[in-house]
Amino acid sequence: DIGKLFIAGFGSSLVFGTIAGTLVDKYGRKLGGLAYVLTYALSCVTKHWSSYSVLMLGRLLGGVATSLLFSTFESWLVAEHFKRGYEESWLSETFSKAVFLGNGLTAIASGLVGNFLVNSFSEGRVAPFDAAIVVLCIGGGIILTSWTENYGDSSSKTSTMDSFKKAMAAIQSDRKVALLGAIQPLFEASMYTFVFMWTPAISPNDEPIPHGVIFSIFMMASMVGSSIAGRLLEGSTPVELYMQYVFGAGALSLFVPFVITHTSLSEMAADKDGKLLFTGQLEILAFCVFEACVGLFWPSIMKMRSAYVPEESRATIINIFRIPLNLFVCIVLYNVSLFSVATYLGMCSAFLMLAAYCQMQLYKLVKHDLPVSSYETIEDSTEV
Repeated sequence: DIGKLFIAGFGSSLVFGTIAGTLVDKYGRKLGGLAYVLTYALSCVTKHWSSYSVLMLGRLLGGVATSLLFSTFESWLVAEHFKRGYEESWLSETFSKAVFLGNGLTAIASGLVGNFLVNSFSEGRVAPFDAAIVVLCIGGGIILTSWTENYGDSSSKTSTMDSFKKAMAAIQSDRKVALLGAIQPLFEASMYTFVFMWTPAISPNDEPIPHGVIFSIFMMASMVGSSIAGRLLEGSTPVELYMQYVFGAGALSLFVPFVITHTSLSEMAADKDGKLLFTGQLEILAFCVFEACVGLFWPSIMKMRSAYVPEESRATIINIFRIPLNLFVCIVLYNVSLFSVATYLGMCSAFLMLAAYCQMQLYKLVKHDLPVSSYETIEDSTEV
């Protein structure tokens, strides 16, 4: 039943996410941000009930909120950045800091606060969700009082279906956008599969490993990756070039469990007391490399989307990119018992190699647009 709840969340994002993105482009990104606050707060409220149908409703609301989260805020930021005439280089710095502080530091702090709330209040495991509602309301107040509204395609004569068709036409007519539409779900599908699979990979027999400590280590690795991305985005190396190597490194890191399973290295990752053995330490090292790749991915993909995705359909296109991701995750969760953890991670490794190939094709398309001096510098550094 828990698995069905997870499937419902991703399925909701799959079905309603694209519609939500279209409505955000049409009726405003500020309104979309407030809609995210409302839907996710309602999703958190449902955790106070043990009724399966109420919890299912909460997951459906959470799926819609996730689609709004991954498209609305980025679309508002990019539009507002250029509307105010800020330097383009500042956008890369903003993306890098957002991933470092939001996906890394805040995630660690939230985990610590959530653990404290669970152990300190009578609500138990529901307490962190109540705290999330408070944070959401604060964020909603900031949006309401400080954001100006901006739109994508706000024509009153354009229907939701017409906006969707326009977004699809933009993907089909621009190969750069289409390649981004392949790269994003290939990486994110691997990332979400990793989220579900890293625990059974390290503790296949439910060994009592220190989950909180390992999660914090992963978040620190992600923060290192986002810091590296910030430096790279500020430098002369094109994002389209270095991301090829990021995807390659990610593919190798997720292939490690597959190698361990099919070689003499295959053994228990941890003993019955939860102490990590050599295999477990090797897997955690490989997973830290992947988390660093995740930290590199987010600001880099945001930078590429800001450059190639058309403004009038930005939120819609970003959510279209997420359709294959949500579909794949639903399939994995529904059939999770069909294959071993190592096989699933090996599949993700193949996805990342395909993402690296698509990234290489994207770089070939854009390298001719680079200044000659920059291209020569890149070629020289590559030879070195």
